[in-house]
Amino acid sequence: MGRAHEVRAASMAKTAAMKSKQNAKFAKAIYIAAKSGVPDPEMNLSLKKEIEKAKKAHIPADVIKRQIEKAKGGSGEAYTAVRYEGFGPENCMVIVDCLTDNVNRTYTSVKVAFGRCGFKLGVNGCVAHMFDNVALFTFKGHTDEEVLDALMMAECDVKDVEMDEEYVTVYGDSSDYSKIRQALVDAFGEMEFDEDDTTWIPQTYVDLDEEGMRKFERFEEMLDEIEDVQDFYHNVNR
Repeated sequence: MGRAHEVRAASMAKTAAMKSKQNAKFAKAIYIAAKSGVPDPEMNLSLKKEIEKAKKAHIPADVIKRQIEKAKGGSGEAYTAVRYEGFGPENCMVIVDCLTDNVNRTYTSVKVAFGRCGFKLGVNGCVAHMFDNVALFTFKGHTDEEVLDALMMAECDVKDVEMDEEYVTVYGDSSDYSKIRQALVDAFGEMEFDEDDTTWIPQTYVDLDEEGMRKFERFEEMLDEIEDVQDFYHNVNR
């Protein structure tokens, strides 16, 4: 089905949380985006992106509004972004991204998940070099030729443009996320993206046997229970 299909499947396989955890996850992301710039989505693209993602996940409007108001107030929690990397069955590779107001608490929780599931927690950078950090956009309604022409007219340097069935997927450098997104909106108007984010895509994939998959799924379940976990990336074929 092509790499675009694999990327969508991998993205859908990111850690899924319970509803309360989902609310907390998006609340943190919205708060940090609002604090990092103007707390107005029309003037802060990062905030606009987080709000759109939250709406797609059916996060209540009052949760979104409350975090923006909190950011406007100039006070509130101080969150730190932390990343944990390591290896699982068959040397599969995992990246766990967190936002936390207590690094020691988060480290302990993540370390326990690694240990109980037979995973090995590594040092920063031990697996990230085997992933590509990309800007990823997936949408319907246009052809890959139309999209490539529009991006070339806007002088956007992208890694690849693929078409898989009715979906077009654009890959670019993560640092070019805003430029690519704006070029697409300028060319085609306000769009409904199926994927609209910066993400980590593995350069190679690993197949697990039944026992390895059991451990991997248990690891996912334990990460789901950690409120500070924001995203989970891996190179396991599902």
